[in-house]
Amino acid sequence: MQETNVYFYLTPLALIFIALEIVLCFVYRRNYITFSESVANFGTALGNQTTNVLVAAGVFVVYGFLWENFRLFTIEINWWSFILLLLGVDFIFYWVHRWGHSINIMWAAHSPHHSAEEMNFFVALRASVTQRLCSFLFFFPLTLIGFQPLHIYMMSGIHLFIAFLHHTEFVPKLWRPIEYIFTTPSHHRVHHGVNLQYLDKNFGEFLIIWDRIFGSFEEEKEKVAYGILDHPKTWNPIYINFHFYIVLWKYAAAAPYFWDKLRIWFMPAGWIPRGLEKPEKPNITTENQIKFRPPMFANSKIYLILQVVLGVVLMLGVISNLFGWTTGEKWLGATLLWWQIINWGGILEAKTWVWISENLRVVATAFAVIIFNEIYQPTALLFGILAIAVFCVFWTFAYFRQNSKRLAIL
Repeated sequence: MQETNVYFYLTPLALIFIALEIVLCFVYRRNYITFSESVANFGTALGNQTTNVLVAAGVFVVYGFLWENFRLFTIEINWWSFILLLLGVDFIFYWVHRWGHSINIMWAAHSPHHSAEEMNFFVALRASVTQRLCSFLFFFPLTLIGFQPLHIYMMSGIHLFIAFLHHTEFVPKLWRPIEYIFTTPSHHRVHHGVNLQYLDKNFGEFLIIWDRIFGSFEEEKEKVAYGILDHPKTWNPIYINFHFYIVLWKYAAAAPYFWDKLRIWFMPAGWIPRGLEKPEKPNITTENQIKFRPPMFANSKIYLILQVVLGVVLMLGVISNLFGWTTGEKWLGATLLWWQIINWGGILEAKTWVWISENLRVVATAFAVIIFNEIYQPTALLFGILAIAVFCVFWTFAYFRQNSKRLAIL
């Protein structure tokens, strides 16, 4: 797994860029990053990584069958085929991305990424568990041409990392020829804009010329307000991932006509069943936007920073062979990881249930890590795991109970 999972190697690079952006925000005193949304974004990213194992398995089975039986050519990777594959992935993704803004069920898969109300590298990590699967439904023509499934999977990771680099406000508009051909941070800021003139524009991830050719290009002029028109209003990663599916389900349930209950899922984004009132599309700008910033528990920042580090370690155990865990242990590790990031959302929203859930999770995770790694003898590692668990339990009891102090986020 570690040898074929390109995300295992891209994760440290992403963390380096995130750290660099945090440092630049401190040095230049830019308010591009808020703690609560960044933790929620990072948690969503960790949970999303657990699906990459399933996606990879599906790619190698289905794409492998197509490549073995129906390919026209056999294309080995060299400098020219690498570029050709990158262009192929980019062209297909342009249309997948565009359909993701145009078809309700595909917008349900894609909208979690757009629900972030900032623009920074943490936002690049905020992805949907269903988006990855949705994207790979469309790359199969590349196998028929002759590209190997492994190379397609790895190129999609490289392509995703290129897209990661666009999510920043630090990079201004670049040299005009670059802006004309390639997707830049300026172009992608427009793509994330909820301003009316920016909606559904600039779908390209590597090349912006697809948008220029197919009429979806918009230049960055007015300052961008980020987000979506129907924000999920939560830091819970489950609800972030399935928010618009729930919206569509409610429309389907309320639709007077049976046919509308079915086709709501596949109609253009914004289509409303007959007999239901269509909501107005507000013109959101940086001047009138009210961002989701609920009070969180006081004294939670140090704790959550520690949990982010521990979450990364747990994620690496799930998506790689770093710790030698079995498949069953990885599944259980993924469950514990999701439990962890759900509790982060509870802490960030000062939920009264979180202190019970977090204490149970800490104990369960500590026991699982000890058993998975067979740490049964008194060692520094065993004492370290137990010390972290005890610290987490005491901190949770002290600061995350019902009557604990809340910290308002402006």
